[in-house]
Amino acid sequence: MVKIRLRRMGAKKRPFYRLVVADSRTARNGRFIELVGTYDPNLDPPAINLNKERIEYWLGTGAQPSDTARWLLKTQGFLGGLAEKPKAAKKAKKEEPAAEAAPVKEKKEKAEEAAPEVAEGPVVEAEAPAEEPAAEEKAEETAAE
Repeated sequence: MVKIRLRRMGAKKRPFYRLVVADSRTARNGRFIELVGTYDPNLDPPAINLNKERIEYWLGTGAQPSDTARWLLKTQGFLGGLAEKPKAAKKAKKEEPAAEAAPVKEKKEKAEEAAPEVAEGPVVEAEAPAEEPAAEEKAEETAAE
């Protein structure tokens, strides 16, 4: 069986991984068929570089990713995962309800403030003078004729 898995490289306590396609019977750092990406967990954020075309090809031919390789592929948008980092997605979801709630509260407050002003006299006073000049203009027009 063909597997997509990590091959450990780097110095002691400074790991660096290559994502390789290999036969499942070979050793972890042994012979491999093809190099399809790299993963450096030492950086912040971790660096993940993948050859998307080749990974799609190998997944299409039936290669099975290891657990860690599956996690890497999901974080990069393969296997039905999100292209975002899981932590960033959770933060975005938490911020959205707070962002939506604030405008709703502001709209309610503005509506409550505006409603008493409209219901009070200013609307009635504004309508009354607007009708009077129209009536006066009509009276002047008929008198002029």
